[in-house]
This record gives sequence, structure tokens and C-alpha cells, in this order.
Amino acid sequence: MADDKNRILVIDDENSVLQMVEKLLTKHGYEVSCARDGLEGLRHIDRDRPDLVIADIIMPVLDGITLVKALKKQQATRSTPVIFLTAKSDPLSMIEGINVGAKFYVTKPFQTEDLLSKVSKVLQGSSHRIG
Repeated sequence: MADDKNRILVIDDENSVLQMVEKLLTKHGYEVSCARDGLEGLRHIDRDRPDLVIADIIMPVLDGITLVKALKKQQATRSTPVIFLTAKSDPLSMIEGINVGAKFYVTKPFQTEDLLSKVSKVLQGSSHRIG
């Protein structure tokens, strides 16, 4: 039944965060892939069409805000839900993150139950699979 697993792409330039989130989500039955920057993340999204993207905002090469703007411009990726997981905790950054189209904005350090709850909400709300 591996085909029934929701696919999640985690994009973060911090190895420790990637490993922790990957381990957490895998333990809860999700199929997880990782990317270390927004450009690599875009390639993954174009190739794999994940059900959800969890992305940092502050990354080299291509930041999270620009990543989401790029997703929203393309018909094929426009409906891909994104959760920002970032250290940027100021109110203006949060507003910008939601305004560009993120479903949720989670600040680091994060509570695992909070992240899992938001992941579950997003995936239950968009139970469609493309491709």
C-alpha cells in the first residue's frame, strides 16, 4: 500500500532540520524526499509532484518566498500546498508567507505535534492526487 502514502518534499538548507523533519514524517507514515535549496526543490516538484511541500524561507540559491511564487505561476504546480517552516518569526514575514500562498507558517524551533497537525490538516483538505 506504499502508493497510498502521501508524498512530502522538505526543503531546508540545514541538514539537522532536514533529518529531524524527515524522520518525524516517515515515522508517521509519510513518504518523504528532501532538497537543500529552493532550486533543487523546484526540480523535485516538477519531477515528483509531491502532495505537500514544507519549505524554509531563508535558503541559498532560491528562497522559500520565490519558490512559492514560482509554483503559483505554473498551472501544473499551482495547487501544490506549502507549509513554511522557518526561523523568520516577525509578523511581516508571516503575513508575506501567507499572502504568497502558504497554507501554514510554522516557526523554528517548532513543536512536533503542531507541525504534524498542520501537515494532516493540509493533506486531508487536499486529498486529490495529480498525475
